[in-house]
Amino acid sequence: MTEFHMVTGLAVLVLFLLVTILNYVRMSRGRVFAWAKWMSLAAAGLLLLQYVVGFALLADDRRINALHYILALAVIIPIFAVDMLARGERSERDIDRLSFFASFAALLMVVIVYSIGDRSG
Repeated sequence: MTEFHMVTGLAVLVLFLLVTILNYVRMSRGRVFAWAKWMSLAAAGLLLLQYVVGFALLADDRRINALHYILALAVIIPIFAVDMLARGERSERDIDRLSFFASFAALLMVVIVYSIGDRSG
């Protein structure tokens, strides 16, 4: 199950990288990709799967750095923050900027979480 967790973790990392790139293009050029939302939902769905598998591994008495768990759970903060902030009275440009910075923050956390898991595996 550890190998499955690492493979899906890499898929989460790649999807968050792609979402961040798409959000950067949207922020800098104003270009919107219709399928970007589906990619973002796929990244969030795989992240949820990672949580389930991670807790199963934790119940199986796996030992890993506590920072791995803390940052993994913290990834949901920028994801939810941009959704909450985008609902207010903000311009489209502000929402694009928030989306980019939130996806970039989530990507950085995912990279750190993955590298901790890779070193511990």
